[in-house]
Amino acid sequence: MKLFNYFRSSASFRVRIALALKGLTYDYVPLHLVRAEHRDPAFTKRVGDALVPALETDDGHLLTQSMAIIEYLDETHPEPAVLPADALGRAHVRALAQMIACEIHPINNLRVLKYLRNDLMVDESGKDAWYRHWTRNGLEAFERQLALLAKEREAAGLPASKYCWGDKPSMADCCLVPQIFNAQRFHVDLEGLPLTMAAFTACMALPAFQKAHPSACPDNEA
Repeated sequence: MKLFNYFRSSASFRVRIALALKGLTYDYVPLHLVRAEHRDPAFTKRVGDALVPALETDDGHLLTQSMAIIEYLDETHPEPAVLPADALGRAHVRALAQMIACEIHPINNLRVLKYLRNDLMVDESGKDAWYRHWTRNGLEAFERQLALLAKEREAAGLPASKYCWGDKPSMADCCLVPQIFNAQRFHVDLEGLPLTMAAFTACMALPAFQKAHPSACPDNEA
Protein backbone atom coordinates (compact mmCIF):
# COMPACT_ATOMS: atom_id res chain seq x y z
CA MET A 1 0.00 0.00 0.00
CA LYS A 2 0.95 3.62 -0.51
CA LEU A 3 -0.26 6.50 1.66
CA PHE A 4 -0.21 9.93 0.06
CA ASN A 5 -0.19 12.31 3.00
CA TYR A 6 1.26 15.33 4.75
CA PHE A 7 2.81 15.02 8.19
CA ARG A 8 0.75 17.81 9.79
CA SER A 9 -2.53 16.92 8.10
CA SER A 10 -5.03 15.83 10.76
CA ALA A 11 -6.82 13.56 8.32
CA SER A 12 -3.53 11.94 7.26
CA PHE A 13 -2.55 11.52 10.91
CA ARG A 14 -5.84 9.64 11.54
CA VAL A 15 -5.08 7.11 8.84
CA ARG A 16 -1.46 6.66 9.97
CA ILE A 17 -2.79 5.84 13.45
CA ALA A 18 -5.21 3.23 12.08
CA LEU A 19 -2.45 1.66 9.98
CA ALA A 20 -0.12 1.57 12.98
CA LEU A 21 -2.77 0.09 15.29
CA LYS A 22 -3.26 -2.71 12.78
CA GLY A 23 0.45 -3.20 12.24
CA LEU A 24 0.16 -2.62 8.49
CA THR A 25 3.16 -1.59 6.42
CA TYR A 26 2.93 0.96 3.63
CA ASP A 27 5.00 3.29 1.51
CA TYR A 28 4.93 6.84 2.83
CA VAL A 29 4.44 9.31 -0.02
CA PRO A 30 4.70 12.92 1.23
CA LEU A 31 2.76 15.73 -0.41
CA HIS A 32 3.57 19.13 1.09
CA LEU A 33 0.28 20.99 1.36
CA VAL A 34 1.78 24.42 2.03
CA ARG A 35 3.81 24.07 -1.18
CA ALA A 36 0.69 22.88 -3.02
CA GLU A 37 2.29 19.59 -4.05
CA HIS A 38 -1.20 18.03 -3.85
CA ARG A 39 -2.11 20.18 -6.88
CA ASP A 40 0.39 18.38 -9.08
CA PRO A 41 -1.39 16.95 -12.15
CA ALA A 42 0.10 13.52 -11.48
CA PHE A 43 -1.92 13.47 -8.25
CA THR A 44 -5.02 15.40 -9.25
CA LYS A 45 -5.73 13.20 -12.26
CA ARG A 46 -6.17 10.32 -9.81
CA VAL A 47 -7.81 12.14 -6.90
CA GLY A 48 -10.82 14.28 -7.72
CA ASP A 49 -10.72 16.47 -4.62
CA ALA A 50 -6.92 16.76 -4.69
CA LEU A 51 -6.78 16.25 -0.95
CA VAL A 52 -4.79 14.05 1.39
CA PRO A 53 -4.80 11.40 2.59
CA ALA A 54 -5.24 9.02 -0.29
CA LEU A 55 -4.48 5.33 0.08
CA GLU A 56 -3.42 3.20 -2.86
CA THR A 57 -4.30 -0.40 -2.11
CA ASP A 58 -2.13 -3.39 -2.95
CA ASP A 59 -4.26 -4.01 -6.04
CA GLY A 60 -4.00 -0.44 -7.29
CA HIS A 61 -7.30 1.10 -6.17
CA LEU A 62 -7.05 4.63 -4.81
CA LEU A 63 -9.18 5.45 -1.78
CA THR A 64 -9.91 8.95 -0.49
CA GLN A 65 -11.37 10.53 2.65
CA SER A 66 -9.85 9.46 5.97
CA MET A 67 -13.01 8.06 7.54
CA ALA A 68 -13.75 5.88 4.52
CA ILE A 69 -10.14 4.70 4.44
CA ILE A 70 -10.20 3.77 8.13
CA GLU A 71 -13.43 1.80 7.74
CA TYR A 72 -11.98 0.06 4.67
CA LEU A 73 -8.93 -0.94 6.70
CA ASP A 74 -11.18 -2.22 9.47
CA GLU A 75 -13.18 -4.34 7.06
CA THR A 76 -10.17 -5.75 5.22
CA HIS A 77 -7.92 -6.15 8.28
CA PRO A 78 -10.41 -6.69 11.12
CA GLU A 79 -7.94 -7.29 13.94
CA PRO A 80 -7.45 -5.30 16.01
CA ALA A 81 -10.73 -3.59 15.31
CA VAL A 82 -11.14 0.17 15.53
CA LEU A 83 -14.93 -0.15 15.57
CA PRO A 84 -16.76 -2.05 18.34
CA ALA A 85 -18.37 -5.40 17.65
CA ASP A 86 -21.86 -4.24 18.66
CA ALA A 87 -24.06 -1.90 16.64
CA LEU A 88 -24.64 0.52 19.53
CA GLY A 89 -20.93 0.83 20.23
CA ARG A 90 -20.18 1.38 16.55
CA ALA A 91 -22.79 4.14 16.40
CA HIS A 92 -21.28 5.87 19.42
CA VAL A 93 -17.74 5.64 18.03
CA ARG A 94 -18.78 6.89 14.59
CA ALA A 95 -20.64 9.81 16.17
CA LEU A 96 -17.63 10.80 18.27
CA ALA A 97 -15.34 10.52 15.25
CA GLN A 98 -17.70 12.65 13.18
CA MET A 99 -17.90 15.32 15.87
CA ILE A 100 -14.24 15.94 15.13
CA ALA A 101 -13.96 15.04 11.45
CA CYS A 102 -17.21 16.74 10.37
CA GLU A 103 -17.72 19.51 12.93
CA ILE A 104 -14.36 20.77 14.23
CA HIS A 105 -11.82 19.97 11.53
CA PRO A 106 -13.50 21.27 8.33
CA ILE A 107 -13.76 24.89 9.46
CA ASN A 108 -10.21 24.95 10.80
CA ASN A 109 -8.20 23.18 8.12
CA LEU A 110 -5.48 24.74 6.00
CA ARG A 111 -7.74 25.72 3.08
CA VAL A 112 -10.07 27.66 5.36
CA LEU A 113 -7.28 29.37 7.29
CA LYS A 114 -5.56 30.39 4.04
CA TYR A 115 -8.83 31.82 2.71
CA LEU A 116 -9.33 33.82 5.88
CA ARG A 117 -5.80 35.20 5.64
CA ASN A 118 -5.31 35.69 1.92
CA ASP A 119 -8.79 36.44 0.58
CA LEU A 120 -10.72 37.92 3.49
CA MET A 121 -7.62 39.74 4.76
CA VAL A 122 -8.04 38.53 8.33
CA ASP A 123 -4.80 39.26 10.17
CA GLU A 124 -2.76 36.57 11.88
CA SER A 125 -4.21 37.20 15.33
CA GLY A 126 -7.74 37.11 13.92
CA LYS A 127 -7.04 33.85 12.10
CA ASP A 128 -5.68 32.27 15.27
CA ALA A 129 -8.66 33.55 17.26
CA TRP A 130 -10.97 31.88 14.72
CA TYR A 131 -9.12 28.60 15.10
CA ARG A 132 -9.09 28.70 18.88
CA HIS A 133 -12.76 29.65 19.16
CA TRP A 134 -14.13 26.89 16.94
CA THR A 135 -11.74 24.22 18.20
CA ARG A 136 -12.51 24.98 21.85
CA ASN A 137 -16.23 25.13 21.09
CA GLY A 138 -16.10 21.72 19.40
CA LEU A 139 -13.98 20.11 22.10
CA GLU A 140 -16.36 21.33 24.79
CA ALA A 141 -19.20 19.60 22.93
CA PHE A 142 -17.02 16.49 22.62
CA GLU A 143 -16.38 16.54 26.37
CA ARG A 144 -20.10 16.81 27.09
CA GLN A 145 -20.77 13.84 24.83
CA LEU A 146 -18.08 11.76 26.55
CA ALA A 147 -19.70 12.60 29.90
CA LEU A 148 -23.12 11.47 28.64
CA LEU A 149 -21.64 8.24 27.29
CA ALA A 150 -19.88 7.65 30.61
CA LYS A 151 -23.27 7.80 32.35
CA GLU A 152 -24.73 5.43 29.78
CA ARG A 153 -21.94 2.92 30.38
CA GLU A 154 -22.41 3.20 34.14
CA ALA A 155 -26.17 2.63 33.85
CA ALA A 156 -25.52 -0.43 31.70
CA GLY A 157 -23.02 -1.83 34.20
CA LEU A 158 -20.10 -1.35 31.85
CA PRO A 159 -16.66 -0.28 33.10
CA ALA A 160 -15.59 3.32 32.62
CA SER A 161 -13.91 4.05 29.30
CA LYS A 162 -10.15 4.35 29.22
CA TYR A 163 -10.27 5.75 25.70
CA CYS A 164 -13.11 7.55 23.93
CA TRP A 165 -15.26 4.43 24.12
CA GLY A 166 -14.25 1.35 26.07
CA ASP A 167 -10.88 -0.14 26.88
CA LYS A 168 -9.43 -0.15 23.36
CA PRO A 169 -8.57 2.72 21.03
CA SER A 170 -11.15 3.22 18.32
CA MET A 171 -11.75 5.31 15.24
CA ALA A 172 -12.86 8.09 17.59
CA ASP A 173 -9.39 8.11 19.16
CA CYS A 174 -7.83 8.11 15.69
CA CYS A 175 -9.66 11.42 15.14
CA LEU A 176 -9.20 12.89 18.60
CA VAL A 177 -5.43 12.68 18.86
CA PRO A 178 -4.64 14.67 15.69
CA GLN A 179 -7.18 17.31 16.71
CA ILE A 180 -5.54 17.73 20.11
CA PHE A 181 -2.10 17.81 18.49
CA ASN A 182 -3.16 20.73 16.29
CA ALA A 183 -5.00 22.41 19.16
CA GLN A 184 -1.74 22.38 21.09
CA ARG A 185 0.09 23.90 18.09
CA PHE A 186 -2.38 26.78 18.04
CA HIS A 187 -2.34 27.18 21.83
CA VAL A 188 -6.01 26.33 22.30
CA ASP A 189 -7.13 26.30 25.94
CA LEU A 190 -7.47 22.61 26.84
CA GLU A 191 -8.29 23.07 30.52
CA GLY A 192 -11.57 21.72 31.86
CA LEU A 193 -11.73 18.78 29.43
CA PRO A 194 -10.86 15.90 31.76
CA LEU A 195 -12.41 13.01 29.82
CA THR A 196 -11.11 14.25 26.48
CA MET A 197 -7.59 14.76 27.71
CA ALA A 198 -7.56 11.47 29.63
CA ALA A 199 -8.38 9.65 26.39
CA PHE A 200 -5.67 11.61 24.58
CA THR A 201 -3.08 10.79 27.26
CA ALA A 202 -4.00 7.10 27.22
CA CYS A 203 -3.62 7.03 23.44
CA MET A 204 -0.26 8.77 23.43
CA ALA A 205 1.13 6.13 25.78
CA LEU A 206 0.65 3.54 23.01
CA PRO A 207 3.42 2.84 20.47
CA ALA A 208 1.02 3.01 17.53
CA PHE A 209 0.10 6.62 18.26
CA GLN A 210 3.73 7.54 18.82
CA LYS A 211 4.72 5.90 15.52
CA ALA A 212 2.03 7.84 13.63
CA HIS A 213 2.89 11.19 15.26
CA PRO A 214 4.03 13.98 12.92
CA SER A 215 7.39 14.10 14.69
CA ALA A 216 8.03 10.52 13.57
CA CYS A 217 7.23 11.21 9.89
CA PRO A 218 10.05 11.30 7.34
CA ASP A 219 8.94 14.72 6.07
CA ASN A 220 8.55 16.30 9.52
CA GLU A 221 11.40 18.71 8.90
CA ALA A 222 9.74 20.08 5.77
